[in-house]
Amino acid sequence: MEGEQFVHNNYLTRNVWSGLFFGLGLIAFIDEGVFHQLLHWHHFYDKSTLEVGLVSDGFFHAFSWFATIAGLFMVADLRRRRVWIVKRWWGGVLLGAGLFQLYDGLIQHKIFGLHQIRYVDNVIYYDWVWNVTAVIMIAAGGMLLKATGKMPQNKREKKVHGA
Repeated sequence: MEGEQFVHNNYLTRNVWSGLFFGLGLIAFIDEGVFHQLLHWHHFYDKSTLEVGLVSDGFFHAFSWFATIAGLFMVADLRRRRVWIVKRWWGGVLLGAGLFQLYDGLIQHKIFGLHQIRYVDNVIYYDWVWNVTAVIMIAAGGMLLKATGKMPQNKREKKVHGA
């Protein structure tokens, strides 16, 4: 019984980590694609030349794809083992996306000053929307994780694979 509980807890944790990696990669990809490339609001590193900013965006883009692909490889393994808990995974996705966005908004934008969301006079409005959205994602992810962590194992097994 003790060994089964360890395996059970291990798969709960793997579902979360898979979601965290995927969520982090997804939100970083959206940030880079939308705000860096489409809207041209900023680059990952704006304290140098345009060329340096573009190279920094390339590294940021590569990082986001590595995280996304790592999360998807973990999903494939969980599905193969028939222990993928979709609701728990989505909790990890939201938590990972929210944590990355909050880190980006507070650490990279304000503390390190690598870039701003947008270079306008009233950037505070953009900061509030950015960081409040991050907190909402973190809260929603946390609620999903809390809800799926309390489910009895026999009920959870019925929810595996696409519930």
